[in-house]
Order: sequence, then structure tokens, then C-alpha cells
Amino acid sequence: MTLRIHNTLTRRLETFTPLTPGEVRMYVCGITVYDLCHMGHARMNLAFDVVYRWLRASGYRVTYVRNITDIDDKIIRRALERGMSIRALTDEMIAAMHRDFAALRLDPPSAEPRATEYVPQMLSIIGQLQAKGLAYQAEGGDVNFAVRRFPGYGKLSGKSLDELRAGERVAVLGDKDDPLDFVLWKSAKVDEPDDAKWPSAYGPGRPGWHIECSAMSCALLGEHFDIHGGGMDLQFPHHENEIAQSEGALGHPFVNYWLHNGFLNVDNEKMSKSLGNFFTIADVLQKFDGETIRFFMLRTHYRSPFNFADALLDEARTALKRLYTALDAVPAEAGAIDWSAPHAAAFKAAMDDDFNTPGALAVLFELAGELNRTHDAGTAALLKSLAGVLGILQQPPRDYLQGGSGLDEAAIQQRIDARAAAKRARDFAESDRIRDELLAQGVVLKDTAQGTTWVKA
Repeated sequence: MTLRIHNTLTRRLETFTPLTPGEVRMYVCGITVYDLCHMGHARMNLAFDVVYRWLRASGYRVTYVRNITDIDDKIIRRALERGMSIRALTDEMIAAMHRDFAALRLDPPSAEPRATEYVPQMLSIIGQLQAKGLAYQAEGGDVNFAVRRFPGYGKLSGKSLDELRAGERVAVLGDKDDPLDFVLWKSAKVDEPDDAKWPSAYGPGRPGWHIECSAMSCALLGEHFDIHGGGMDLQFPHHENEIAQSEGALGHPFVNYWLHNGFLNVDNEKMSKSLGNFFTIADVLQKFDGETIRFFMLRTHYRSPFNFADALLDEARTALKRLYTALDAVPAEAGAIDWSAPHAAAFKAAMDDDFNTPGALAVLFELAGELNRTHDAGTAALLKSLAGVLGILQQPPRDYLQGGSGLDEAAIQQRIDARAAAKRARDFAESDRIRDELLAQGVVLKDTAQGTTWVKA
């Protein structure tokens, strides 16, 4: 079976055919780094980590770009509230994001560009749009995209301009010719800090959110690439606007396959701070290890709504223990996978069916059952190898069954003390080495004003 992907643009399953045989170029909208990552971020980034892993397991050379939005209104407000520079805030939040993602065993992308590094490319696209009559500078200084001048606007969301106009949330025109128009370049406000603005032909200001992703993706993947992903909430307006501004400037197709993961709910309700059911990744890591969280999310197909609840996480931990218990009885190392073998072929068929992780996990449980009956080393090796494709079952079984890291608390504290001594001596390379050594053993460090704490990943 060849890989088939549900393409949001066409609303159907399609056989995946990359633009360049044997190579895949993929872009995923990353985090706006003004605060700690929440469980919705975990859901999205894990979904595309699975896509990334399966494409590589399928033999493709993958260039995976996951951006960081490090300038926007929320970031500016939070930096001012905390009395710090924008760069200091975003550096802090990016470091926290990396700790969270490492705990969830997300593979690093090929590139992780910051929006602030690509402002010249953004201005170049805006200039092309203006030259083609698709952008205009308003009296207040903002540069806007003229939605009605771009044929085909709404093709990703499946909405016509009249439907969008009827459902618009902004009743007044403000500084736009049409309420549907969106901002490409925001004119700097008098009270904004200097590190929130850049010089341009339109006056000092900063990019709008949508133009950032068009500039970064085209700069790193080319003007036409294979896959663009993100959460379902980004389908409109963010991704719709990306298509309009990119194809409007370039004059040709932008992306062939659009993938969107389903929403995350908490106890069957939308996660929201106002409802009191909002959880950061760090919050959940205080109670559950990172591999359990990862396994829990793999049990739901990436396009389906995902329900988060402690009881469901407890069930996932119990299920994951069953797999580790089977491996604990028969030590084995992962190896090359013979995809023609029955269980491997069934696993591949599931993953080729739009990254069907629940189906792939069912194969792992079949293998575990066989392993419990036969104690066959080859079955154990295949179980561990297939699980590795999904990023699970890779630590020593006894470590997981005993609660995560093989280090006891005294040994962990000893390494934390050694790291603190290295930092006092300004030996930051040694400090980082100790942190990474602990992370590799399932211990995630968190530095606070009161000292260093840790959780098992």
C-alpha cells in the first residue's frame, strides 16, 4: 500500500506524490512564544512529529521546518508586563518549549526559524503584492492584503467571500478598504518598544502574523513545496491567508497537501483558561511522564477530536505498562524492519492510511500478546523496532516499570548540584552537557528563581 493523506485543500484522501521523488519538504506552524506551551501545542506538534517519523521510515529524505513566532502583540505585552526585553522573554519561552518537547520525545525539526530573522523576506513578498495591486497602504500606515482582488480566496476553508463577509466578526472598516482584508505590515505605535519595530519602505513597524509563515517556508523550502500542517484552528484565517498572499505574490501553487490535526478538549469541553481546565505541558508532566503522554495521544487519530482527562491518561499508562512488561520478559534490541513480515506489513498499512496510529498501536498489542506466549527474541525485536517508529518503548523496560528514569533521587540531585557548580564557574558547556545527560535518562530540569527542580519525562 502506498501512503495516502487526507488533503484539507481537496477534502479527500489522496495518494502522496512528492514534488521531487524521494524527497519531502514540510512546513508546520509552530508556537507563538509568549508563555509556556499548553496541551493543545502538545497535540499539534506530536501529530506532525508522527508524520515526520513515518515519512522518514518510508524512505523519504525529509526537510521539516517548524517555525517560531517571536514577535506579536501578546509577546510585546508580556515583555512589558515583566519588564524585560522581547528577546529575553522569547529566549526563556523557547528554552521551556524545548524542554517540554524533549520530554514528549519529539524529534527536532530540520530547521526552526524565528520570524524576526526573516523580516527582509517578508517585506520582499509585501512589495511583490503591492506591485501586483494585491496590497495597499492605509492612511494609518498599515499595509493590508486586498482579499477581493485575489481570485479563489476561501478555497481552503471552503467558504465563499459572501459567506465570510456575512460571518465576519469586525463590523467596522477601521483602516481597511474591506473588513475581510488582513494586515501584512503593522505600523509602529508610539508607545511600543524599539525592539518591536523594524525599518521599511512603509515606515517603522513589524510584520503581520500571516506573512511570517509565507516568508519562512518559501525561504527554507522553496516557493512550491509538499506539505503544510497545523492545527484545525489555523485553517482559517491563517492558512487561507497564507495561500492568498503566497500565490498572489508568486503566481503559482504554494503547497500541494494541507494537513490539520483535530481539536483538543478537556473532559469533553474546549480547553480554556476561563473554564479553569487549561493545562500547560509542564503541569501535566508533574503527574505523568512524557512517554505516557505521547502514547496517550497516539491512541487517537490525528484528525479526530482529542479528549484529555486524567482518567484516560491513567488508562494509557496501564496499557503502556503492558507493552513494557512483555518486553521486560524477553530482552531485545531494535533492528532493521522487514516490512514484508505480516505484523510489519499490517503496521505499515495502518500508517500508510493517513497516519493511522490507533491501527499501528493495535499491531503492537498483537505482537505483545504473541511475545507473552512465545518469549521469542525476534518478536521482541520487531515490537521494539516498530514502536520506535512511533517514538515509544525505547527505554529499558525496567526503568519505565519502576517509574521512569533509572536514576534515584540522590543521584539526580548530585548531578543537579554538579550542574549548579559548573554554572557558577561559568562553564556553560558542562552545565548544558549535564542537563542533556539527565534529559537522555528521562529527567527534565526546570530552572526557577528558587533553584532547579526536576520531573521524570
